[in-house]
Amino acid sequence: MKSRSNELLEKSIAAMVSAIEIYNKPDFLYREETFSVLAVNSWELLFKAKWLKESSNKINSICVYEPKLKKDGTKSKKQAIKQTRSGNPFTHSLDYLAKKLIEKGFLDNIVWLNIQAILEIRDSSIHFYNRFGLFSIRLQEVGSATLKNYVSLINDWFGKDLSQYNFYLMPLSFMTIRSSVDAVILNKEERNFISYVESLESCQNESNDKFAVTVNIDVKFTRSKAKDALSVKVTKDTDATPIRLTEEQIREKFPWDYDDLTKECRKRYKDFKVVRKYHELRKQFLAEQRLCTTRRLDPNNPKSSKKDFFSPDILNEFDKHYVKL
Repeated sequence: MKSRSNELLEKSIAAMVSAIEIYNKPDFLYREETFSVLAVNSWELLFKAKWLKESSNKINSICVYEPKLKKDGTKSKKQAIKQTRSGNPFTHSLDYLAKKLIEKGFLDNIVWLNIQAILEIRDSSIHFYNRFGLFSIRLQEVGSATLKNYVSLINDWFGKDLSQYNFYLMPLSFMTIRSSVDAVILNKEERNFISYVESLESCQNESNDKFAVTVNIDVKFTRSKAKDALSVKVTKDTDATPIRLTEEQIREKFPWDYDDLTKECRKRYKDFKVVRKYHELRKQFLAEQRLCTTRRLDPNNPKSSKKDFFSPDILNEFDKHYVKL
């Protein structure tokens, strides 16, 4: 027979897996709100499982007590378990258990700060509603951190390996770069929320790589020979899933300017010369988005001065026209 602690642990894992599965659905309009509700539920069940484990599985250890009422309606010195509307035991809240676990040295305060960010999203969802996209952006960061923290604590507290589950959020198609909303005018509620999460982040210790308040999402494309590797290609198809690259990522993909490209060609080919043939081929390859990108001094001005940058992959095309050393 399973202990109460293990029963709550299994319920906690089920709640977190459900949160992830719902968030990762391709078309789910209440994605962030549902994730936050289930994630908070999962954390509370986990904290109760841990508290029961440390209390010899005594159910009374997680119950709230209150003074008994005398026949005349006054409060007695004797305590009794507080009851819910249906008469069941009323248990301690997530906040109470978190503080107790921190006091006992079981819980890192960074984990609690992360949960508070999830709680803010949950409370806004349940008691009012979220009408702006900033929750979805921040939840990617807060949610990724909460999964990282959750998996670590499950292992530390119960020695349980969760590698059988896909504990990750944000499929590539859901990702949004934060800079895309930097210019949005925020209302009071939005500013309050952003300020609150930033205040939690400011308490994060960079040297603590085990737990985090938020986790930044960074996407990089590398060649892979794996059969199940994700295929990505540059296209002008307006129906394709958009992927936005930062300036740093663009320069990483297209690191060579004209001088760099010319130098690499000289090193690679025995019959290479900077003559018309080279210039015509280079201009021909400029039309290939996977091989070249053009950066303008003023992106909004088509007449602005510009500079071309090349991917190392362009050498594969030059190989067809020159003899390698």
